[in-house]
Amino acid sequence: MKTESVLIFVLLSLSVNVFSEAARTGGWTPIKNINDPYVKEIAEFALTEHGKQSGEKLSLVKVVSGESQVVAGTNYRLVLAAKDESAATKNYEAQVWDKPFAHFRNLTSFKPLS
Repeated sequence: MKTESVLIFVLLSLSVNVFSEAARTGGWTPIKNINDPYVKEIAEFALTEHGKQSGEKLSLVKVVSGESQVVAGTNYRLVLAAKDESAATKNYEAQVWDKPFAHFRNLTSFKPLS
């Protein structure tokens, strides 16, 4: 009976670890420090790439919030406060796929928020 209890405990512990690891790789996690210089670098990249694609010139006011997702690299989903040339500040959602080990970064989505 004691052996069975230990075996059940070990199996349950392993399954909890497997499920928590699955949640870490693939699920979105809030970014704790949105003022981190690397997060700001990702935000500036998003605005620059959006400008290249659309011709719209936006400058970063601040990173409002953000989430990250571990994939083959990291996806960043950021809410950015940015102003255009008329100095009107609006919020935008940008998604950037970042693979620093491969020197790869791609703007996958950029849209205004209402």
